[in-house]
Amino acid sequence: MTDPAASITDYWDAAASAFDDEPDHGLRAGPTRAAWARLLGSWLPSHPVDVLDAGCGTGSLSLLLAEAGHRVTGVDLAPRMVEQARTKLAAVGHAARFLVGDAAIPPTGDRRFDVLLSRHLVWTLPDPEAALHEWVTRLRPGGRLVLVEGRWREAGQKGVPYVPEAASLPWNGGIGAAELAAAVRPLVADLRVEPLSGDPYLWGGPVTDERYALIAEI
Repeated sequence: MTDPAASITDYWDAAASAFDDEPDHGLRAGPTRAAWARLLGSWLPSHPVDVLDAGCGTGSLSLLLAEAGHRVTGVDLAPRMVEQARTKLAAVGHAARFLVGDAAIPPTGDRRFDVLLSRHLVWTLPDPEAALHEWVTRLRPGGRLVLVEGRWREAGQKGVPYVPEAASLPWNGGIGAAELAAAVRPLVADLRVEPLSGDPYLWGGPVTDERYALIAEI
């Protein structure tokens, strides 16, 4: 019997080498990088804080956070993604802590954070609502949960079908803002949703699917 966790790890490990080719993954184009830096700056405090980047991938957002002076811990299930994240930050002289592990249950022990950031992750989780509960417990009082999500035209990497188990995932293909807000609202003191579909700089070009950020205060 196939282990779903192993299949998912293998999938993202295989995707790691080409992951940054997507404009919003690698943030290689100046306008795209600047657009994400501006967003992060609007969502996070201006002073340095402890940030957990859950599902950090190759560390592109972790790098922007470190450049802004924040203390970053990144977690990802795929060892090759984490390896690239470490290399990416080290290459430009920025420090961050990167861990291989399940982002739904981050292997950070009793440590608490001021901000937990997750981008394009919840649709891949076998139990996303349990992950939301867990993430809230990882935040200090007054902390902030930032989820960048949407409904995707195509789950997984371009041209490569996602794991066979994906059909049974509760939020396979993404989740709309109203549904995610309904799941998060009982766990937080306040939340807001910012539509992101209309800014082509964020994605390297125009998009037609639903993309947004949910920012919640604990």
